Amino acid sequence: MITGKESVMQNAISKISENYIYDHEFPIYCDNMRLPNRSEIVSIIKDIQKVVFPAYFCGSEARGMDSKEFIEKTLITIYYQLKTQLELAHSLCKCTKVTKVFDSDRIDEICSEFINEIPNIQNKLIKDIIANFEGDPAATSKAEIILSYPGFYAIFVYRFAHELYKRNVPFIPRMMTEHAHSKTGIDINPGAEIGEYFFIDHGTGIVIGETTTIGNNVKIYQGVTLGALSPRKGQVLSGVKRHPTVEDNVTIYANSTILGGDTVIGENSVIGGNSFVTESVDKNSYVSIKAPELIIRTDD
Repeated sequence: MITGKESVMQNAISKISENYIYDHEFPIYCDNMRLPNRSEIVSIIKDIQKVVFPAYFCGSEARGMDSKEFIEKTLITIYYQLKTQLELAHSLCKCTKVTKVFDSDRIDEICSEFINEIPNIQNKLIKDIIANFEGDPAATSKAEIILSYPGFYAIFVYRFAHELYKRNVPFIPRMMTEHAHSKTGIDINPGAEIGEYFFIDHGTGIVIGETTTIGNNVKIYQGVTLGALSPRKGQVLSGVKRHPTVEDNVTIYANSTILGGDTVIGENSVIGGNSFVTESVDKNSYVSIKAPELIIRTDD
């Protein structure tokens, strides 16, 4: 005799298994699916931190080693970790409908290009540190920025994820930036184009969309959204410029929203806090909303 509990269980099993079979255009159940590994991708990020800023992240690992020996050892580790994850990402593409994907014959080439870009990105990150330090009177040292600033960590991860994004690597770039998002509350899509001397102050709640372009010497405060104006169109807008362009030397204060692919914030402009911008702003402009009327009551 089937009890009520058993009947409920069998009904649920039947319906869930039916969903496995139905063509959702992506697999729900596959007993041999090989996926990129989140913990291994985080390990790659940590190894990159070690080779880029070893004084802060490698602990005793480099002790007794010549610096070039340490760099070589760490880069080799990064190379083979990345190669494994690229192979897994490409394997996953075979059973999912990914529109942009690299050729499997290019895996070694992509790994080599990525390793070759590390010194260039290191130089960009040093400039980001300078921008953070010069832009934040609360910063006591550049070391503090490297060790503790969430905005700098989000930028750090983004810059390396962006290199993979440019090479049409699926899954991994977004997994990297979403890891940083989960740790910092800062959401930078790996497709965004961000210039040098970039400073995120505080950072919580910042969103930078995929087709955003940001120039040099830009400063962004917490809660800023650089987003799309018509997200409901969904996949129709894939590959279309739908996020704003922010030119050089712009400051965007807290909780401002700037939307649209045709929206350009001209150089040397300031966007005041809580602004909502959907049209272009000329260079050397100051944008602000009218201050709300404050009502202060006292109990006599």
